[in-house]
Amino acid sequence: MNTPLSGRVALVTGASRGIGRAIALALAQAGADVAVNFRSNEGAAQEVSAQIRAMGRRALQIQGDVSRAPEVARMVEKVHREMGLITILVNNAGIGAVRSVEEITEADWDEMLAVNLKAPFLVTQAVLPDMRASRWGRIIGLSSVAAQMGGVVGAHYAASKGGIIGLMHYYASQLAKDGITANAIAPGPVETDMLAGLTQLRPEAIPVGRFGKPEEIAAVALMIACNGFHTGQTINVNGGRYSG
Repeated sequence: MNTPLSGRVALVTGASRGIGRAIALALAQAGADVAVNFRSNEGAAQEVSAQIRAMGRRALQIQGDVSRAPEVARMVEKVHREMGLITILVNNAGIGAVRSVEEITEADWDEMLAVNLKAPFLVTQAVLPDMRASRWGRIIGLSSVAAQMGGVVGAHYAASKGGIIGLMHYYASQLAKDGITANAIAPGPVETDMLAGLTQLRPEAIPVGRFGKPEEIAAVALMIACNGFHTGQTINVNGGRYSG
């Protein structure tokens, strides 16, 4: 059966759990073969890959710290060798250590920006030649409602997620002529491991009265991947927590 993304190869960073896992499965359901990047949880990545293969798609779980250029190069080369050109990229990997304004150290800042902002830049740079050669590409960056209203994690987190919005908008303006779209998704609180550590957040603070589910973010990512006219946008999926 022909599906919207048949023949496409997707790379999803941080895909072993949470939102990344849900997006990887949604893309596979739509026909894409998926490279499942993880940093440390190999067992979870293998489980995601097994589910993708059960759909009749190819899957490759691949370890790598995407904030390090040599590891990104190694990862992309392995995907090329075993799956082909990457034309869908979901920059999802991220961290969110809670710190107050007074507690944030230079090391905290550097780590947050490296994982949440430098990594999407590095991976995008590495796969752009594939997309240009294909004259078709989808770049999706996971931002956060924190980029728009500060949030509760910390200034370093809000700044890193704000940077994703700027990065995706720049790529959109420069790459449309190459058949490449770029968009950001800004989720509100979603039921993930990160949310479990944010005890100060309560569902009643969200207009819809509950936290989001990873699958609800994945549905938006899938829409973006299937739509060649949608580019340069930040899509807010936050239960009404922020409207702008």
